[in-house]
Amino acid sequence: MADLTPPKNRKELYERIARGGKEEVIVDEMVRLGFWPNTQPPPGDPPDEIRRMAELRTRLAQLRQQAQGLRNLAQLEIDLKKQRLAESKRRRELNKQKLLGERAAAKAATQEKKTRELTYLGKDVSAGLGPTLDRRTSDAPKLTTQKLPIANTAAELAAAMKVSLGQLRFLAFSREVSTTSHYHRFTIPKKTGGERVISAPHKRLKAVQHWILEHVLEPLALAEPAHGFVPGRSTVSNAVPHVGAAIVVNVDLKDFFPTVTYRRVKGLYKKLGYSEEVATVLGLLCSEPDIAQTELDGTTYFVARGPRRLPQGAPTSPAITNALCRRLDRRINGWAKKHGFIYTRYADDLTVSTRDRNAPVGKMLAFLRRVVTAEGFAVHPDKVRVVRRGRRQEVTGVVVNDRPGVPRDDLRRFRALLFQIEKDGPAGKRWGHNEGNVLEAALGYASYVAMVDPAKGEVLRAKVLALRAKYKQ
Repeated sequence: MADLTPPKNRKELYERIARGGKEEVIVDEMVRLGFWPNTQPPPGDPPDEIRRMAELRTRLAQLRQQAQGLRNLAQLEIDLKKQRLAESKRRRELNKQKLLGERAAAKAATQEKKTRELTYLGKDVSAGLGPTLDRRTSDAPKLTTQKLPIANTAAELAAAMKVSLGQLRFLAFSREVSTTSHYHRFTIPKKTGGERVISAPHKRLKAVQHWILEHVLEPLALAEPAHGFVPGRSTVSNAVPHVGAAIVVNVDLKDFFPTVTYRRVKGLYKKLGYSEEVATVLGLLCSEPDIAQTELDGTTYFVARGPRRLPQGAPTSPAITNALCRRLDRRINGWAKKHGFIYTRYADDLTVSTRDRNAPVGKMLAFLRRVVTAEGFAVHPDKVRVVRRGRRQEVTGVVVNDRPGVPRDDLRRFRALLFQIEKDGPAGKRWGHNEGNVLEAALGYASYVAMVDPAKGEVLRAKVLALRAKYKQ
């Protein structure tokens, strides 16, 4: 029986639809509103409509199936994307671990290699380092002939020096900017005015340089005229050959140590017979650039300025200049002997003398300048002195007119100093550039005088020793 009572509200309508279905509620409403008799059964759907409904249901089912498939494809695509991302992440992690492993292995190999060889010592100086045989093979017969130690590689050189390869690398490494320095730098006054920068090596580098001096540089045979920094020779032995000369010519070389660059030092060791690798290390150990010291944020930096060259203050520098000047000395000495001159050299002081007052001095100076220039040096234009007999002739501070002697003015001032010390004591007095113990400086000068002129020097030494005993210094 149809329920002809209209629903009171939407909720009641929904409840009726839920109980009897949507079509029954529609028929009840049609009967209630008079569109369909209450005594007749509900109408059925027309056949065409039924067929159409079936088609639509079928199509709807297909569409639902397709929609479900599409939803499945979208989900599949999302799942595949997640899977690809996960796989990509896994591969990246594997590659990362592989790369880290390769880096660790390479680092370990590099560290292990560093214990056996040097492959890099800084910009522009490492070309001679490498595994090739020609760079790591010294001329053993040539070194043996000169009585020099044989070393083919930096590792062999370090072993001979009794230092580790890492220590050798640290001392030889060429840095443009560093927070450490292997040298202590200070200035001393020049006799001719101005200041001279002294670079004194620190303990570890100094020990290595002393090894080079003793085993590589001092065994070298020098030319006869060389007297500076040669065992058994001195300023006096350099001056004695010129005693009694008619003409004494003194020539100074300009910027003697700075002229000798790293490349020349390395070339010297190569010429001696050492391999490219060993010559590179030796050249770096014996040279340094000019340094500017600056401070930034509380840290001190040492900045290289210009090329590496011989440091004044290193024990190896004088011996290196002597070795480099061997050909210069032989050429000038050969010409001098041929033309009646005597030639000696003390570091950068060249002296040529003759007993012939009419000797061709101008010709000699022209030849000397040509040789000096050809050998990579330069004559100081303001320090060429030609002194003839009748004036005081000096060679490296020693008067050579008649016999080796000390300048009278210096002796006069020194005797006056000793008199003042004996009278008033040593307090407040000084000798030369020494600002410490004046009697110690005085004893050094008296010993120098004794070397030049034993008779005068021993008297002065006795006076200084007596003053030291008196003032307990």
